[in-house]
Amino acid sequence: MPASVSLPTRHLATLPVSALGLGCMGMSFAYGPADRTEAIATLHRALDLGVTFLDTADIYGDGANEELLAEVLATRRDEITLATKFGILLGPDGMPSGAVDGSPTYIRTAVDNSLRRLRVDHIDLYYQHRADPSVPIEDTVGALAELVEAGKIGHIGLSEASAATIRRAAAVAPITAVQSEWSLFSRDIEAEVVPVCRELGIGLVPYSPLGRGMLTGAFKEFADADFRATLPRFQGENLQRNLDAVATVERIAAAHDATAGQVALAWLLGDDDVVPIPGTKRVRYLEENVGALGVTLTAAERSELDALEAVGDRYAEMSWVDRDTPAV
Repeated sequence: MPASVSLPTRHLATLPVSALGLGCMGMSFAYGPADRTEAIATLHRALDLGVTFLDTADIYGDGANEELLAEVLATRRDEITLATKFGILLGPDGMPSGAVDGSPTYIRTAVDNSLRRLRVDHIDLYYQHRADPSVPIEDTVGALAELVEAGKIGHIGLSEASAATIRRAAAVAPITAVQSEWSLFSRDIEAEVVPVCRELGIGLVPYSPLGRGMLTGAFKEFADADFRATLPRFQGENLQRNLDAVATVERIAAAHDATAGQVALAWLLGDDDVVPIPGTKRVRYLEENVGALGVTLTAAERSELDALEAVGDRYAEMSWVDRDTPAV
């Protein structure tokens, strides 16, 4: 793979970004032990390959992931479209407590803390990580609009928001992107969220587009401290049935001399308003993900992939997801 390339540009509303982004959570949090040296190498390699849309959040490693990105931002800020998130509260153990805060007072503190950890004066895309049912979305977005006016953030995003929440938010200020779990195995946003975003001109940012690694065909076992062990899709009979379904993806991949993960990403990349952010902490997987841009699926293959369905909920506690209809 070339040392330095330029990926196609896509637009999230008016924000130009690389056609593929990089989710940075696993470099500091959730997917087993962190390797700082490899993570930094992966970030630099991403930029060299033209993957310049980097996604983090203040809770990843209790701020450690933002501090990790700061090391790369220090020398390559002009190359990066930087996205981070706020709103999920951590418990004493450093893990998400289940509580969220979308109040204007909290937002003003959260953005300043993120700017300090990232060592920048501006965040390009700032997401509400989860909707706060106790705070009207109008109040939350109003506070975010003030941050845009103040120059601290460039664009407003929502994560795991329902169609109704998106409509109400967009009535207050422009919403640039909605980030939700979306993959061959997570399809619930297609019924209402995707159509509303397209009606309003809002970009779509799928996180976990590889089904938290399951759709790569390479998942074998959990490392220590891997939170996937708590997810229903990765447990017992559900896990085996889901791995069996991946065989369809692998068969289509073989016809393209590609990997299953590349096919899963190509399925999402078929629409220009979609910018997946597959997460990885290793250079070799990053390079594999970039290769998805060279895979073109036939209509028949897309139809076969459309029929796939995962077994089991995404989370053990689905209150994490703001939906107008039950999520799957």
